[in-house]
Amino acid sequence: MSLDKHGKAAIRAVTSTDVARMAGVSQSAVSRAFSPDASISARTKQKVLAAAASLGYRPNRIPAIMLSGRSYIVGVVIGGLENPFYATALERLAVALRESGLQVLLVHVDDALTLDSALDQLLSYRIDAVVTSLAIGSKSVARALSQLRIPVVCFNSSLVGPWISTVNSNNHGAGLVAARLMARRGVTHPVWLAGPVRNTASRARGEGFCHGLREAGMPVADLTRLQGDDTYDSGYEAVIDLWKRNIRPDGIFSSNDMMACGVIDALRERMGLLCPRDAVIVGYDNIPQAAWRSFDLTSFDQHTEQMVTRAMDLLDEALGAKDTPLSRTHVVDAQLIERGSTACSE
Repeated sequence: MSLDKHGKAAIRAVTSTDVARMAGVSQSAVSRAFSPDASISARTKQKVLAAAASLGYRPNRIPAIMLSGRSYIVGVVIGGLENPFYATALERLAVALRESGLQVLLVHVDDALTLDSALDQLLSYRIDAVVTSLAIGSKSVARALSQLRIPVVCFNSSLVGPWISTVNSNNHGAGLVAARLMARRGVTHPVWLAGPVRNTASRARGEGFCHGLREAGMPVADLTRLQGDDTYDSGYEAVIDLWKRNIRPDGIFSSNDMMACGVIDALRERMGLLCPRDAVIVGYDNIPQAAWRSFDLTSFDQHTEQMVTRAMDLLDEALGAKDTPLSRTHVVDAQLIERGSTACSE
């Protein structure tokens, strides 16, 4: 037992040598037991892990990182957590990464649409990949991310490039479905409530909606277009704008559920309109609030779990390719979940 400078017994950290001695294996076997890609028999690994648990051993990952050049750390960029969709996506991403033997480094950005503000933080760490539910907002950021020369997997990004892959909801197709639903409900004064201008997923939903209206014989010139910022308040304010312009809508497609919830409340409180008697409302994301009785909102489910699974498939493929800059795009169809906000009025 050694003493510290105050004459007290110093507590010595447990080392891999201690674990090797207790398990009756070599020190290199201990290292292999804690390396995800190392070759080691199941019996030996079990002995090492049992000894490590008994001694309270925690491996120091820094030497392995220095030797292999891999950290098994994935940067997960988060933002926009006020929207339950992003919170759900983050939770499922974190669980999937952990189950794959990867460590998670969270990097928060204020801008819920792009990775722009995360670049400096990402460059400060030795990470093996980046996964995010956010989108790439500009070609310059896509180029900068490609220059990191590590796999990047996004959700709903229209921009990709070397090393960058994305899993997208079928936003355009969902817009078509929303328009067809409104045509069946007899809508004559449709409204499109878009998200922020840079939100490429929102743009694709709006383009699909316009396409669907034309397909149904409804003049797109009759479409009222509003701009929101993906928040409840912006949905509420959008309806106040309609009220001030003396526009009475009978069908509104909102780029996300948060705005749609604001729309439903404002229609009732400011215009005296009830949903679906006076107007049918369709949202996007199928967040938990959509099923609340006060909203009962028809919405598109992006199938977050399926998107995360596809993202992990893309990540595994990219990590396995080592120095090959793969770029893939995978599209997942969104499912229309019909609720009371589009119910037949008969």
